[in-house]
Amino acid sequence: MMSDKIEDTGEKGHTATTGYVLVLSDVIAQAEYLASSILHHAEEKEQGETLRIALSGGSTPKRLYELLGSSEYADRMPWHKIHLFFGDERMVPHTDSDSNFHMVKESLLAHIDIPFRNVHPMPVLDDPVKAAEIYQAELQAIYGSDTLQAGKPLFDIVLLGLGGDGHTASLFPGTPVLEEKDKWVSWSQPSDAPHKRMTLTYPAIASSRFVMFVVSGENKAQIIREVRDENKPYPSAAIKTEGELHWILDRAAGGE
Repeated sequence: MMSDKIEDTGEKGHTATTGYVLVLSDVIAQAEYLASSILHHAEEKEQGETLRIALSGGSTPKRLYELLGSSEYADRMPWHKIHLFFGDERMVPHTDSDSNFHMVKESLLAHIDIPFRNVHPMPVLDDPVKAAEIYQAELQAIYGSDTLQAGKPLFDIVLLGLGGDGHTASLFPGTPVLEEKDKWVSWSQPSDAPHKRMTLTYPAIASSRFVMFVVSGENKAQIIREVRDENKPYPSAAIKTEGELHWILDRAAGGE
């Protein structure tokens, strides 16, 4: 699992246009690197501490979840220490093939012994405002405060993908949620994609130890360049974290 390129472009407090870049040979190497990292961070936790991870949808992280649910990792991970959250969700039933929770359940949850209370799916309601309020209240209860505090991250790890239009989570171009400064959870209705969506907001994502953009495929190389190198005003370019930001790419997405 050798990397082709490692680049560190700044200190902590990264925005999406800065940070640590790791280019790996292929999607299998991506999954292996991320699974090993999650295991390491979980094992670092002291007695009574938890590792809080916000999961991403999409085919690239699905390979990670399949690996974590495989015999190589399923019995090695201290699942009792790990709490799984979701970065976004479509407003469809959890049994729907378009549901991020459904994908995570099929690829990971069905294969591991994780306490029920450690899995935190986003609620699916007809009223997305109410659903967002419920999920935010759950996050606040776990966090122990109604306000985010510097130096006390809400999440240890936030996994993010990158759409061809520059969106990440369900922070889509032109949607009002991009202006949200206070709420931790909100909703959006992309103009060119089906379903209303729930999403973590910029403030919630910023309250993290690690944000990891996980991107693969040659079709993503151009948008990565535009977000990282050209600093174009895509939603993904506005992602910030008080911790560290990592770009974990395969060779095709990393380009030359």
